Amino acid sequence: MFNFFGKLKNTVSKTAQALVGNVVDAVSEEEEFSEFVLDDMEDLLISADLGVNYSSELVDKLRGQTKIKPSQVKEFLQSEFIKILDTTGNAELSYKENELNIYFITGVNGAGKTTLIGKLAYKFKNEGKKVLIAAGDTFRAAAEEQVDIWSKRSGADIVRRDKADPASVVYEAIQKGVNEHYDVILVDTAGRLQNKFNLMEELTKIKNVIDKNASDYLRESILVIDANTGQNGLQQAKVFKDCVNLTSVALTKLDGSAKGAIVLAIAKELGLPVKLVGVGEKMEDLKNFDAKEFIQALFK
Repeated sequence: MFNFFGKLKNTVSKTAQALVGNVVDAVSEEEEFSEFVLDDMEDLLISADLGVNYSSELVDKLRGQTKIKPSQVKEFLQSEFIKILDTTGNAELSYKENELNIYFITGVNGAGKTTLIGKLAYKFKNEGKKVLIAAGDTFRAAAEEQVDIWSKRSGADIVRRDKADPASVVYEAIQKGVNEHYDVILVDTAGRLQNKFNLMEELTKIKNVIDKNASDYLRESILVIDANTGQNGLQQAKVFKDCVNLTSVALTKLDGSAKGAIVLAIAKELGLPVKLVGVGEKMEDLKNFDAKEFIQALFK
């Protein structure tokens, strides 16, 4: 656990500097929260990708009050960030033993969705689970090739039908999953945001197949977001939330990103918990998100 915390601290170091370090450096030596100091703080929080609304709300809490001094800004931010992450509820990935568990995974092309599916398959396989991947992004040849490679790497089985209707692939995977007693089905989906109508139609169709044939087994609808996209990731999340009933977020490429504050913006704007984080390139570098550890890593 110590080694993982050390890695997480290193992973979020750029975010910690942007979100905490820069703000503390700018205001902690001041005697009071003047309008000038508050404006400066708000600009720094916004530039760290915390979002305009949430940044303004935090700064407004300091305006006109006398209890908290600029020298206590670090403790103030830590307390507020813990509160907002607590509002999203349990950050543990939902799973039921001795049942089929389906994970419906969405996200724009390039967010790292296929890689996440491969790493999640590997994670479940390492826990002794029987894993099946449904290659539901059927119109992008590269996507199917990628997910096929990841299934082999992770040791998972795959249902793949090039150019077929994605919903029919998912239906076939559900039948196989039920009949052959799989523990986990990971459903890959398309992420072509440039044609929002087609994307929404396709995702809704797949979701309907799951709801009709295996609603009791659907554990999570996970949105994959690339940490480097910052506030753009939040806009993506809103589109996908319109399509399907998202339950959680997986954040990829957190290592090397200064925009990890998107975790807090997602909690604030969408009320969704982050449940998985990618902290490196290796197969085992997909970790369960722990809000307390994340905040500790930001502030230590």
